[in-house]
Amino acid sequence: MLHPFFHAEARPEQPAIIMAGSGEQISYGEFASRIRRGSRLLRELGVKRGDSIALLMENHPRFFEICWAAQSAGIYYTPVSYYLQPDEIDYIVNNCGAKVFIVSRHQAEKAAKILDKIPRVEKCFMVDGVIEGFDSWEEALDKTSDEAIPDPSEGREMLYSSGTTGRPKGIKFPLSEGGLGEPQDIVRSIGLAQFMGVTHETVSLSTAPLYHSAPLGFVMGSHRLGCTVVIMEKFDAENALKYIEQYKVGYSQWVPTMFVRLMKLPEEIRNKYDVSSMKMAIHGAAPCPVEVKEQIINWWGPVLWEFYSGSERNGIFMIGSDDWLKHKGSVGRCVDAQVHIVDEETGKELPTGEIGTIYCSKGASFEYHGDAEKTRSVTINDGWTTIGDVGYLDEEGFLYLTDRKSYMIISGGVNIYPQETEDCLVTHPKVFDVAVFGVPHPEMGEEVKAVVQPENFSDAGPELEKELIEYCRSKISPIKCPRSIDFEQELPREETGKLKKRLIKDRYWQQGKAI
Repeated sequence: MLHPFFHAEARPEQPAIIMAGSGEQISYGEFASRIRRGSRLLRELGVKRGDSIALLMENHPRFFEICWAAQSAGIYYTPVSYYLQPDEIDYIVNNCGAKVFIVSRHQAEKAAKILDKIPRVEKCFMVDGVIEGFDSWEEALDKTSDEAIPDPSEGREMLYSSGTTGRPKGIKFPLSEGGLGEPQDIVRSIGLAQFMGVTHETVSLSTAPLYHSAPLGFVMGSHRLGCTVVIMEKFDAENALKYIEQYKVGYSQWVPTMFVRLMKLPEEIRNKYDVSSMKMAIHGAAPCPVEVKEQIINWWGPVLWEFYSGSERNGIFMIGSDDWLKHKGSVGRCVDAQVHIVDEETGKELPTGEIGTIYCSKGASFEYHGDAEKTRSVTINDGWTTIGDVGYLDEEGFLYLTDRKSYMIISGGVNIYPQETEDCLVTHPKVFDVAVFGVPHPEMGEEVKAVVQPENFSDAGPELEKELIEYCRSKISPIKCPRSIDFEQELPREETGKLKKRLIKDRYWQQGKAI
């Protein structure tokens, strides 16, 4: 059975989670008990199958106990990024329809600011202590029986991915009708087991923020297979190597920015640690520079697996090191759906080698929560769906990306959509017009850049740049804010009012670096 309960019965003393920094360990037996208590507590609070909860936590030892409690009770759970500002957080908590909101004490300041703005939430909990308006999650669990609930079933994550219109959209999957361990979408678990040889004897290393789709799926997939998962509270390049050696890590998950930072370590530091236990290292979330990937393969051996997908999971592509070395730049073949390259103007499927919008069919079924029009806008031919990326297939079925979703910025593996940043900056009284886009960054892949047309061009200069960046940071998450701002007399717009952003952006990409 692909579920932690099975492994708790077979190997109750085996660690399910090891927090890398603190060293805290949670055995599968203890893990399963806390999951059962959490499921029962949610039921006692009136949270039934198909309802939702939300959590706001850093990489915390309680994070997956809560996710698995919801997952085992047929409940949707929404991890919220702790980088978001309070207004962004309360929007997601309200939009997902959360009945219960669980936060860590470390996030108390932000949580307190939204307490009176989430009226649909019926109960708020905090771990590691409490503030006014929150009850202790740990104390509530201690008072709850760990007897299994009478109606267990598989729940689902509902993650939020910003759209080009600015507001994030909840990506919702139908609940499985099967029992525990029988979810409809277990591609990650099955894929790891079949293609990479992951078993209960494998130690996994999770390096990234857990609210992201990839690390969330990676860790829960590892738990379905009975792995011990080492979770880094915060990524540090040398520490990652230390943990690989210390715990004899066999499987790990990365984003390309981490590879860049690893390669920038002094050679004596890289060679200091024994990484020979690594049998597989999976990476995704952003394109990996070919040169960097070649260096990692030369260092670690042919253990890299790349995956390409979106949080929508309409199609998952994978490629191992040996195939990648023969098809450099490819993100792999699709392992769970059929791929169609479509001409957006004609709606016709294109032949091998021609560039078009990437659609998938017969993959995971999803919808954008509460936004039927958005769901319809990405669907054609009675079920083909796209996340808006552009590319082509070669004769062997390997996919190559040639563009990204419309002007989406990928910085350090994080998707950033410029519209929300533009909408923020344009409200400043000294801004007449603005364009936001990504520019090349040697370590992060891209960074956020703004070009502003001031109300009065005489205001243009370093002082206004500083003022606008600080203004933006006060309104939205810092990761969405520009790192630098340039000024122009007038931004190019069509007569219809459409901004010709490509004309501006291209100037910053002509030589492959920001100018």
